Amino acid sequence: MSAPKNVQVKENIKYLRTLLKLSSEFLRPRIIMLIEIKKSEGTGISKRALAELVGVNPNSIQTWRSLYISGGITLLLSHKKIGYKPSLITAEEREAIDQKLKDPKNGLRGYTELMRWIEQEYQKSIHYNTLYKYCVRNFGSSVKVARKSHVKKDPEAVETLKKTSQISASKLSPAKKNSLKK
Repeated sequence: MSAPKNVQVKENIKYLRTLLKLSSEFLRPRIIMLIEIKKSEGTGISKRALAELVGVNPNSIQTWRSLYISGGITLLLSHKKIGYKPSLITAEEREAIDQKLKDPKNGLRGYTELMRWIEQEYQKSIHYNTLYKYCVRNFGSSVKVARKSHVKKDPEAVETLKKTSQISASKLSPAKKNSLKK
């Protein structure tokens, strides 16, 4: 069995603890690793023992120790995470999609139709899954939505039907009257 790697931590424990309080969740295990190395500075500590104390994989400990040895605490605490990708859909397109989804007269039958509409209007190709997730996340839409009534229904024809389809109460038997009331 090989001897544990002896790393000299230049910072004191008090400074490392203040850093720990101010750091994000992403960087906390790295600082905890430095504190544990500083505590066992005379004897040294193996990467596996450090991994158990910190609660991470031993390979992460090895990478972090190498970063600290080569660049100090600045390199150890720097990371190259940049966040989320920028959206494929601009603010103008977002508003147009919102209007298209809310318009009851548009008759969209699904996201494939919306995808074709975006290709025609904005000459932009978007994958189905991307558009689907975007619409669900931003507009709360779903694939299947029951309509209250048909889009092309004529309100005057509905009123005429209601007036002409009235059955006179005198022609109904008492049993049918009771069934209609329920």
